[in-house]
Amino acid sequence: MRDYAKQISDECDALKAMLIAKNIAYGASAFEPLRIFSRADPVEQLNVRIDDKLSRIARGREFAGDDTELDLIGYLVLRRVAARIGKDAAGAQ
Repeated sequence: MRDYAKQISDECDALKAMLIAKNIAYGASAFEPLRIFSRADPVEQLNVRIDDKLSRIARGREFAGDDTELDLIGYLVLRRVAARIGKDAAGAQ
């Protein structure tokens, strides 16, 4: 019997490492966007990114070298964090 708990843990660790690395590389843009053109809040901006990823999956048009499934999972996690940050900020007011 396989150790599924270990495999789940390894997958979550890899996702965590990717999200933290991208957060550093992109300057926390998912949570603190520059808002040059868009005035949408971070959650709505992540919704758009999620829609884009789902569209690529549905149309079978992924970019070479991209892992659209992993990106989608990552955006969903970021969305949950951004929503929590928004709730915490609203509660502090």
